[in-house]
This record gives sequence, structure tokens and C-alpha cells, in this order.
Amino acid sequence: MQPANILLIHVDQHRFDCVGANGHPAAHTPNLDRLAAEGVNFTHAFCPIAVCMPARTSLMTGLYATQHGCLVNDGVEGYCPARSELPTFSRALKAAGYRLAHLGKWGIGLGDDPTALGFDDYAPASAYRVWRAKQGLPPPPRANTWFGEADPAITPEQSALGWGAGQVIRLLEEAAVSDQPFFIRWDPEEPHLPSIAPEPFASLVKPADVPPWLSFPDALTGKPSIQRQQVRSWGLEGWTWAQWAPTVARYLGVVALIDHQVGHILAALDALGLAEQTLVVYTSDHGDLCGGHGMIDKHYVMYDDVMRVPLLLRWPGYLPAGRVEDAFVTSALDLATTFCAAATIEPPPTFEGYDLLALARGNQPQREMVFGSYHGAQFGAYSQRMVRTRVWKYIWNPTAEDELYDLAGDPGELRNRAVDPACAQTLQRLRSELATWMAEIKDPLLNEWTRRQLLEGKKL
Repeated sequence: MQPANILLIHVDQHRFDCVGANGHPAAHTPNLDRLAAEGVNFTHAFCPIAVCMPARTSLMTGLYATQHGCLVNDGVEGYCPARSELPTFSRALKAAGYRLAHLGKWGIGLGDDPTALGFDDYAPASAYRVWRAKQGLPPPPRANTWFGEADPAITPEQSALGWGAGQVIRLLEEAAVSDQPFFIRWDPEEPHLPSIAPEPFASLVKPADVPPWLSFPDALTGKPSIQRQQVRSWGLEGWTWAQWAPTVARYLGVVALIDHQVGHILAALDALGLAEQTLVVYTSDHGDLCGGHGMIDKHYVMYDDVMRVPLLLRWPGYLPAGRVEDAFVTSALDLATTFCAAATIEPPPTFEGYDLLALARGNQPQREMVFGSYHGAQFGAYSQRMVRTRVWKYIWNPTAEDELYDLAGDPGELRNRAVDPACAQTLQRLRSELATWMAEIKDPLLNEWTRRQLLEGKKL
């Protein structure tokens, strides 16, 4: 196997279910669907933590948040950067002779200088705002705060997504005349709310055509009170689906704009003769509630709305085309390992992830479950740990009610079964699995007191 060029499109807060190939009836994603048809669609990919900076640091280091040490976003109580001495996939690729570029959002808890991590080219998200001002265009509107609106002053190609795709294509053109393998990473800030897009994308999806999420009709009964507090903090009490649908429609419109720009990039790969030698990866750092469980954003919960992410890999001639792979994937950790595999180099020994290329070709053992963590946000510190199997999800809330969901009978995660006597054996088994994982990764939250909660039935 020859080392591959690698193009990573890593967006911000794209829900797994908001891709046409993953079943959403109002998703306009022909180019993402093309990636799925020409490559592998990993349908059970989960982020290790649904917070931007820790998740992005996990992708860079191949480690869970409690291992690399960046647990929350900067500017939040308790923020601490990751350990600077940790190996990263970017440094490994640089040492192997790759030319690396990063475009868009950085948000990695390893300092502000991408060149220190091996990147040769870096254009931050702020560069678009400078470019926009130089074109005489006004800033994006924010009259509707976090709930989105149209941007009437620009065309799709003048949007941040249009500008970013143009930068990717410029780098591809430069790479096409070089013998050096490349790693190009594009991190748009979208579709993270507020969903602001130019026409025709702002009104592409009609609110009436957007069905409610399975998780929407949630009274939050028997669940941690912090979830009800989140509804109240955002002023969302009593919102009906008719109130949520316009926001979700605009979110899907931005997803469609992302897809439109992905189409331009795929066309450039074809025109430049790079498609056959390039591993293309599309994924997201985590999802977005966007009305799921009556909430917004992603904090203080570990529902599939925020933990499950789209993950599409295409490498013509090497990866099977049209494969739907339902093996469990821990997206950030596995991608770090996979990039090393695509470069035909050994991953650093600290990396925890699997090689997705081998998994897609049937040469990698499959996980029986995935794990995750959460540590807090701008609303305060709050610890959670999660274990998810095919049928069950258990969330340990050390300072609140535990959560247990029967995903087979309740895919919307509406009914908390943690205190149901009929689920006692399942609950204890999953608590044991969680404690084993925490011990393996040396999670500091597992101590003599918390072990009693998990292993000796001392949890209320």
C-alpha cells in the first residue's frame, strides 16, 4: 500500500441523522451521499466527548479527555490545556514527509501555534472575517441570536463555507504539482448554531417538512434536574415543535450549504487527478441537540443527539464502495490511528484508537461497546461517564440521578430506566463495564469512594 494523501473535512456539531444517507427525509446532501456510495459509511461512530476543544484534542492525540487533560473549552471554569509532550498524529505525519495544512477553526487544547504541531500552512476562521470586510460586506446578522436567520448580503460562494472550500481547492491545486504527500484539514465553524446562510440555502428546507426528532417529546421526568435547568436557562420552557422547526430547517439549510461546497472540493479532486490517491474523511466533532429533548447545544447530557456523529471515508480502489459499516467507532481516537495507517506509519504507542481502514476491510476486531465522558461548560462543572452497547446506554452522574436507556425499545432515550427493578442486573453489569474502562484509562474520577457507587450498589 502506498501512502495516501489525506483530506479531512471536520465540521462543528453535525448530527449523525442529518445526512440523507443516514435517513433524514429533509436533508439535502447529495455530495455526502456520494461519499457514502463511493466509500464506507460508519453508522455507529461516537465522539469520546461532546465538547469542541476536548474532542478536537482527542482527535489530535488519539486519547480520551481524561488522558490528555483538556476537559472543557477554554474560558470555562477548570480549563487546563492538554499535556504538551503528548504525541500527535500531525507530528507523526510531518516526520513521515507529509505537507500539512489546517483551515478554519482551531480549538485544540495544545496551544495556539499549529506550526508547533507540524502544520506548514494555517488559515484561521478569523481570516474569513477579514476577507469579508475587505470585500465591503457587512458582518453576518445576529438579530435572531442563537436561532439563526438568512444572510441577505452574500452569495453562497461569499459565505464562510464558500471561502473555506476555495482555500481547500487552492491547496489541492498546489499539491497536484508536488511529489509530496499532503494532509489537508478543513474545520468549518458550521453547522454549529446559529445557523446563518445565504439564499437559496436559508429557505431551502421548509419548517413544515421537518419531522420532530424521536427525542423531542421529552418531559425530562426522572432525569437529572440540570436538564430542566438547561431548558430554563435558554428560555425554552414549553416550546412546541412548531417553534423549533424553523431553527431545525435553517440548521439543515447550513448542512446543505456544507454539502454544496463539499461537491466543489470533490470536483476539484477529480479534475486534478487526485481522487484515486486521496483518503477523504467527512465527520464532526460531535452533534447538537437542536431541539432534541427540548434543549439546544450539547451540555450536561450524553444523548445520541450529541454523541453520535456522521463518519464517511472514501479511498477509491482501497476501501470498498457502498459499504455500510455498523461496528462501533470512537471517532476521534480511531481517526488519529487511521491517519497513521493511511500514511503507512506506526501510530504512537499512546494512541488508543482502531485502524478504520482495517475495520472496513474486515481486518480489525470490533468493539462491543463505546465509552465517553463529560466534565462541564460555561454553566459550571459537572461530571458524567457513559457506556453504550447496541441495546443499552448507561450514564453515571456522580452528583445526580443515573440514567439508563433501552435503545431498542426507546431509541429517543425518553424513559430513564435506572430505578426500574426489572433493569437491575443490566444496570449493575454496565456499571461494572464502566468501572473497568475507567480503570484501564486511569480516569481520576474512579477512586475508593466512587468505586463503591459503581460496584457495591451504593448509588442512589
